[in-house]
Formats: sequence, structure tokens, C-alpha cells
Amino acid sequence: MTDRPDLSSLPSYKAPKRSLLSARKLALMASVVAGLGAATYGFSPTHNPADLFTTPAHAQVNNEVKKVQQPVGFADIVERVKPSVISVKVNIREKVAKDDSNNDDSPFQPGSPMERFFRRFGGPDGLPPGLRGGPRGGGVVTGQGSGFFISADGYAVTNNHVVDGADKVEVTTDDGKTFSAKVIGTDPRTDLALIKVEGGSNFQFAKLSDTKPRIGDWVLAVGNPFGLGGTVTAGIVSASGRDIGNGPYDDFIQIDAPVNKGNSGGPAFDVSGEVMGVNTAIYSPSGGSVGIA
Repeated sequence: MTDRPDLSSLPSYKAPKRSLLSARKLALMASVVAGLGAATYGFSPTHNPADLFTTPAHAQVNNEVKKVQQPVGFADIVERVKPSVISVKVNIREKVAKDDSNNDDSPFQPGSPMERFFRRFGGPDGLPPGLRGGPRGGGVVTGQGSGFFISADGYAVTNNHVVDGADKVEVTTDDGKTFSAKVIGTDPRTDLALIKVEGGSNFQFAKLSDTKPRIGDWVLAVGNPFGLGGTVTAGIVSASGRDIGNGPYDDFIQIDAPVNKGNSGGPAFDVSGEVMGVNTAIYSPSGGSVGIA
């Protein structure tokens, strides 16, 4: 056997130690170099700095999330349909009081349920069509409502109760122009009226929808609430087939888009920009919108 050499007398070997300071310097230099490379790449005309930290799949997901989170509004629809809506102002000369108009048995006495009913629906003095006048007779009542053009030559639709008995009708278009109008025909049973605006032949008009709205569909109400003009509110179709005791053809569409006094006769648009109905009545203990119209 070969004897193993005795190494005990040799000096022990120790590996050289790299100073901690040198290691930190190298790390710092590497970071600076990497940063300069990223900056050079990121600020080149063809690259976005965010691309350095985003994989293609991740970028696609981010783009899809941005699309989903983008709020959806009605501005494009409103811009297209709002010019077809008009504000309607009427002057009504009240009739001389009749002998029986002060009958205590009348269901239209001030404060009675029927008087409040018609006051909510826009009837001057809380009286239905055909029963205006009475003890207040002799004066002039000014009323306001809404309407919309259905043809370029000035034919427009509003509610019958807006223009019933009117001696003078004026309309204001969306661009602020005022025109005289005359009543062409009325239908008290459906509470609709046709008026003809004079002095123009190229009015923007609305298209009537031939599709029955579904419960839950979006709806836009445009009109002249409280005389403010050009007001847009949004909501959904809340119910259909409502009977509110307003005539033999009760089949109302209930919406929750805010509708107030002065909205009567204005259109309710669907998301295609077509008229799904005419804003006719509100149901409210206070006379203002509580979300049922």
C-alpha cells in the first residue's frame, strides 16, 4: 500500500473572499445598465413602456376589461332625437260659470280624489277636458306641455288635455325658435291631439316604433317639465297593460323615468331612438315624480 502523504505541515488553503462592497457595486451597475436598456426600449417611437411588463395575453385581457368597464350612456341617441321634441304653451280662456258648477255633489270639488287625479295628469285647475271653467270662469289660464314632430312639414303630436279648449297655441323648438300652431284634431278617449306648426317646412321629426316594448327595456323621456324645456330623463319599462281609469282604451306602459308636470304629450324613446309611447300621466301623492309614470 502507498502511504498517504502527511499534509499536516502544509499551510491551510483559504478561498479568497469578495468584499461585500464590491458585490453591491456590481449589483448597482447591473441595475443601471438594465434601466438604461429599458428606457431606450420603452421610449422608442414604436414601443410603450408598459409593454416591458405585459405579456400579449395579459394586454389582451386588460383591453377587454377596459371595454367592459367603459360606461354606457345615451348621448348619441339624445343628440339624434332631441331636436324632434317641442315645448307646447297654450292660453285657455275660461268659460263663464254655470249655475250648477258649484254643486257640492260634484266629484271635482277642490281637494277631492278626482280633482287631485286630473291635477296630477296636467289638467288646469284639476278639471278634466269638457269641465273646465266653473266659478273661476272669465280669466285666462296658461298651460304648458310637450310634443314631438311626426313629419318634416310641421305636424306634431301632443296630449289632448294639453291643448283642449286652447285659444292660442305656441311651440318652442329645441333650438329656441318659437312658432304658432293650430289644433288639427283631438281624441279625448286616447288623450291624443294633432297640431300643425306654422312657419316651417323642414322640421326634424321622430319615427314611431312598430315594436312593442318589453318590461325591462331602457326608455328615455324627453319634454318640458315645469317649463324648463329640453329635459331628458332615463329609466326602464316597469310594467305594461296598466288600467288607470282614464278611458275605455286603458292599456298604459308604466315607466320609472322621471316624468313631471309639463312632460305631458312628450315622447318616450327606446334605445333605437324611436317613439314607444307618449308621456301622459304620473302617479304621485305629491304631484311630482316618484318613479311611476
